[in-house]
Amino acid sequence: MTTSGEADAAADAALRAAEGAFAGFRSAPAETRARLLEEIAEGLLALGDDLLATADAETGLGLARLTGERGRTVGQLRLFAAVVREGSWVDARIDTRDAARVPPRPDLRRLLVPVGPVVVFAASNFPLAFSVAGGDTASALAAGCPVVLRAHPAHPETSKRVGAAVAAAVARCGLPAGVFSLVVGDGYALGLALVRHPLARAVSFTGSLRGGRALFDAAAARPEPIPVYAEMGSTNPVFVLAGALAERGAALGTALADSATVGVGQFCTKPGLIFAVDGAGFEAFVGALGARIGTKAPARMLYPELETRFREGTAAVARTSGVERLAAAPGDVEGAGRAVAWLVSLEDFLRAPALGDELFGPSTIVVRVRSVDELVRAAVGLEGQLTATVHAAPAELAAAAPLLATLERKVGRLVFGGVPTGVEVSPAMNHGGPYPASTDARSTSVGTAAIHRFARPLCYQDADAAVLPPELGDRNVRALWRLVDGHLTRDDIPGGV
Repeated sequence: MTTSGEADAAADAALRAAEGAFAGFRSAPAETRARLLEEIAEGLLALGDDLLATADAETGLGLARLTGERGRTVGQLRLFAAVVREGSWVDARIDTRDAARVPPRPDLRRLLVPVGPVVVFAASNFPLAFSVAGGDTASALAAGCPVVLRAHPAHPETSKRVGAAVAAAVARCGLPAGVFSLVVGDGYALGLALVRHPLARAVSFTGSLRGGRALFDAAAARPEPIPVYAEMGSTNPVFVLAGALAERGAALGTALADSATVGVGQFCTKPGLIFAVDGAGFEAFVGALGARIGTKAPARMLYPELETRFREGTAAVARTSGVERLAAAPGDVEGAGRAVAWLVSLEDFLRAPALGDELFGPSTIVVRVRSVDELVRAAVGLEGQLTATVHAAPAELAAAAPLLATLERKVGRLVFGGVPTGVEVSPAMNHGGPYPASTDARSTSVGTAAIHRFARPLCYQDADAAVLPPELGDRNVRALWRLVDGHLTRDDIPGGV
């Protein structure tokens, strides 16, 4: 266990190195940052399948899953390289001087600039895509921020190998070593020391509500508070209307069972609650869901403490008044997560608020409701979520407007006709949501908009051309999209030099 003294020393060394590297890194050409991200991607690929074998040995996620995750990790690094190279993410805005106005309007030029050293906490359930070289690291480096990466103890060797590849990429690009630091240790002291260090300027975290809230509180209690972008999971409720059940109840039951158990249910977008309207198709739905759950073999979870918490959680659900076990996977293997589904009425669900808490692992609860009005009632009582999913026949959508309006206030992503698991890395993706899904509902940890977490606006007023960054000059030397006097354009400013 890392002592407080060791934690403080490690945090201080890493963040001082990051601060020392910041000036050079933020002023490096965009092409250098883009090349760094591409070099990291190539470095990961160069580690070959030995990296996947190491990750599998530590997490039990399987080579097929980890192969896909490596592809996603490499893809998002290359995507952010393209974002940096194109450059319009800086949101350049220029209001030219208007001397004829009374009073005269000054020349104003604004863009986004990097905030400084960022502390990134690796996630347990994605040892590549949400870890050392994952989306948080990629977006922070893309913004021009040095990264101090807190490795997750669930996959230390994987973290060290990827960390070495990132450090080697930094060196190949001729950047200071402090652009990236990997910090390894056990216990809470190290994480808190990193967040509390005065040189840290922002924090990203993917994990539990307890862990994310502890970091958020520590950051808020600093003499100079800093933002914490914590993604803390959710139950990702699914709402199935009567028409959809009548049309495809059995198919929906199978699809949602698979979604709830993929990766042993260790996805932050796992559907943990399913609200379904009783009627034609309901029995076919729960029958198919239960039958599918019964085919899932117990499987190793990410680490022993997680499996213990899952067992305790399912035992608590089983003790809850009105809850019926719908189905469970055969066998009960020590150290493995056993898939299970439950059935409860809306009245009993509402009498037991703990049923609405996230249970990380292969478990889902079907809540039987009688009408769309009851779906709305259920939605109103939910906390903030990463996602909500709606299954409805086309003719039902108009009547479901109150439900959709409620969900729009509760979630960061609203899914229609599908499942919430599977998060596309793209410009339009949003992975976040109102508290407690995340600590800042305005941000996303997936997709190109994630870069904005690690940047802040800076405005230049009546600045001489010599001091302006190239993105704000009269000549649009980088051919960015810029908002000039209220018009989005790539043109130079007329009369400029």
